[in-house]
Amino acid sequence: MNLSSRTLGVAPNAWTVNQAIADITRPQKTPQPVILSTETKNLRLDLAKTAILVIDMQNDFCHPDGWLAHIGVDVTPASQPIEPLNRLLPKLRAVGVPVIWLNWGNRPDLLNISAGLHHVYNPTGDGVGLGDPLPSNGAKVLMAGSWAAAVVDELQQLPEDIRVDKYRMSGFWDTPLDSILRNLGITTLLFGGVNADQCVMTTLCDANFLGYDCILVKDCTATTSPEYCWLATLYNVKQCFGFVTDSPAFLKVLPS
Repeated sequence: MNLSSRTLGVAPNAWTVNQAIADITRPQKTPQPVILSTETKNLRLDLAKTAILVIDMQNDFCHPDGWLAHIGVDVTPASQPIEPLNRLLPKLRAVGVPVIWLNWGNRPDLLNISAGLHHVYNPTGDGVGLGDPLPSNGAKVLMAGSWAAAVVDELQQLPEDIRVDKYRMSGFWDTPLDSILRNLGITTLLFGGVNADQCVMTTLCDANFLGYDCILVKDCTATTSPEYCWLATLYNVKQCFGFVTDSPAFLKVLPS
């Protein structure tokens, strides 16, 4: 008797099952090895096991009407990754590399936000902090679904992209990011976005601690912090946590 089968789960972490058997062998994706040049050594990596995290390219951090600008920060550097990301992301999508938008987007009730986190965004207690409306347009600071937490208009999110809200500087803390990556069979992570020395760096560190191979794409990343913070970030990534490259090096090795 022939028994029809169905797939449970997300490839490559999927089973094939019917009434009689569960096939748990998990067929793997076809490898797509490339040789990528980085600032320390050449890497042989598998595009079939690679994803890119685009971190916090949001209005509150990048737009002149957002929260950072409201508190007096020059957000001009935060727009620098837009052009290289717009060149790189379509090429990555074309070879099946998942694009994951990792954005700070809080719960409306802020129940998972501690006093210490509130203090970072409102150190005096009487300013505009998490969940408060921006004076310029009334958008609530880093609130999921608000203009303030939305990705800047210059970057296009496609339906096949993956979106993950985060609630700390690290995108792995209190989020489903690690489970999503493991279900997709991802072992190598590319990093872009802002701020390099804060949310990008802490997410990259946690990824390294969890066993992922980490590659910072330098021109797809920026910070509004002082230059020494940027230099320290590059040094620490190369010294301790992974590798540094740029989008032209990646575009050179991607299949056309």
